Amino acid sequence: MSSAIAVEKKKLKNPPLQLHYLGDKVLRQPAKRISKVDEEIRKLAREMLQTMYSSDGIGLAAPQVGIHKQLIVIDIEPDNPANPPLILINPIIKKSFGDICVEQEGCLSIPGVYLDVKRPEMIEVAYKDENGRPQSLKAGGLLGRCIQHEMDHLNGVVFVDRVENALALTQELSKNGFSHQAVKSIV
Repeated sequence: MSSAIAVEKKKLKNPPLQLHYLGDKVLRQPAKRISKVDEEIRKLAREMLQTMYSSDGIGLAAPQVGIHKQLIVIDIEPDNPANPPLILINPIIKKSFGDICVEQEGCLSIPGVYLDVKRPEMIEVAYKDENGRPQSLKAGGLLGRCIQHEMDHLNGVVFVDRVENALALTQELSKNGFSHQAVKSIV
């Protein structure tokens, strides 16, 4: 994996981008495809990574920082400096396979809320890297789930929209100061 995107994996007092939270309209707007991968997009990816690391995240989609572009940054090993982050531009899930698995998810846009979500075990995703080169990746486990979670953001979907346990959802949201009205259930 190449990386033209080098950022130190550390918390910043003032991350470069502002996170948006559940209830904010920007999280519900579909992101637009990126027509040209250039230095501006790489700068955005770097700033998204710095913002993600500053919030102890492992994934971040551009709509979460109010930018409607199909750009995702992921690092499921934020404590491992040798593991480069993954940058996905215009990602498309080509296919999903394996079992449907239930795992707990959280989101930087809904801090403190962790709930069970069903997703396919494995996916194959096509995307462009930070140099604009077409790539393909088969991913399962945490990486596969993280890619699916972040790709939902590109379509205006937040993980709580996929939660089937309505009681747990309502309790977790209210306990953490979020309105159940902000959920747009798709299950």
